[in-house]
Amino acid sequence: MRIRISAAQAAGTVLVPLLALGATACSSSASGGTSSTGGAQPAAVAGSGSGAGKTLTVWYMDGDLSTEAQKAIDDKFTAATGAQVKVEIQQWDGINTKIATALAQDNPPDVIEIGNTDVPLFAASSGLTDITSALPQLQNGQHWLPGLEGPATVDGKSYGAPLFAGNRAVIYNKKIWAAAGITTAPTTFTQLTSDLDAIKAKNPAPDFSAFYFPGRYWYGALQFVWDAGGQLATESGGKWSGALESPQAQQGLTAWKSFVGKYSSAASQDVDTTAPDFNTLFAQGKTATILNSNINRILKVDASLKDDIGTFPFPSATDGKTQPVFLGGSDLAIAAKSKNQSLALAYLKAATDPSVQSSAIVGIDHWIPASSEVIDQTISTLPDVSKAFFTAAKTSVPTPAVAGWATVESDKSINDFFADIATGRKSPADAAKTLDAHLSQALNAPAQ
Repeated sequence: MRIRISAAQAAGTVLVPLLALGATACSSSASGGTSSTGGAQPAAVAGSGSGAGKTLTVWYMDGDLSTEAQKAIDDKFTAATGAQVKVEIQQWDGINTKIATALAQDNPPDVIEIGNTDVPLFAASSGLTDITSALPQLQNGQHWLPGLEGPATVDGKSYGAPLFAGNRAVIYNKKIWAAAGITTAPTTFTQLTSDLDAIKAKNPAPDFSAFYFPGRYWYGALQFVWDAGGQLATESGGKWSGALESPQAQQGLTAWKSFVGKYSSAASQDVDTTAPDFNTLFAQGKTATILNSNINRILKVDASLKDDIGTFPFPSATDGKTQPVFLGGSDLAIAAKSKNQSLALAYLKAATDPSVQSSAIVGIDHWIPASSEVIDQTISTLPDVSKAFFTAAKTSVPTPAVAGWATVESDKSINDFFADIATGRKSPADAAKTLDAHLSQALNAPAQ
């Protein structure tokens, strides 16, 4: 599952068409579950001159990295190894089937860009190389973002190196907030709710939301669960179990239900972000605040709002922290049947190199980089409206690193779960009991 919006688009500075928010790289036919993994074990990272006369084939997805950013990675790799790079751009339609087919062949692409939550799908079939032994060289002292690294870590083994990410932050209308007497962004949850109380009192219309938060918006709702210390599921002895009935998860779900019930309109409780489009509601002044990955869609509705929009990370219930976020993005993985394992590792090392991440991933394409260190190095160079997204990205939680997670995303059970709670059709406890049972079944289903 991936967010297709870079920080530049979040700032409204780049107006180019990308996939819709939350567009998934998981095909609707993807079926998953646990299975033994164990792709090729790579040799050491290729050294200087070892790739002379060789060419590495790399698959990138259409619309992700710019040609300039790809070249920056390729140049770093070629300088380190002497090998050349053949980039092949892939289209989104049917991509998971195409990747699965390629990995099964004797001459697959060497390196493939894969959506971060999709990596377990291909690790489960032993189609990807286990790169765990090379992590010290690849990480180069960096701390990769958990929301990117976590889904690629299956049964304690790593099958992908993070490339870039996108995520969500709070977007607010500074004029509406100022009219309620608020001129600075909140930094604690208590401040946030106090500010929203003032905004709600100033705008009593029944169709106005101080903070519009759709009930089916599971990406955002999960932040409350994670913030309370809850998890979607836990793994023990190779078996996954739904964990939403835990006291921590129940605390987060109860807090979320209270929040949306108080600050979002009743009409929002059983809808997602697109019907109605919450960017349009924001642009029309029907809400003062939303949680989203960019301001660009708002500006497409009303470009005159550009100077009236502010952003901040969603504050945690614990003062001094921000809510953990869902990261959507890409990892680079190596085909287990690649004949160029060492060179492929060198390519992953080039792509995750701090200098390339800083100059190309952030500097050229304005994506969230792979590590917290590069975030810290680059955040001061960003427009103010983009900084909140980088700050929020430093605290992330991965979805379950198992192939069956694709089933949960595609069957919309998690969307229904949060809508049932928001509308009151089910209590948080009853809803959790139902989804936990489904998670336990889906995450443990045999891989197909």
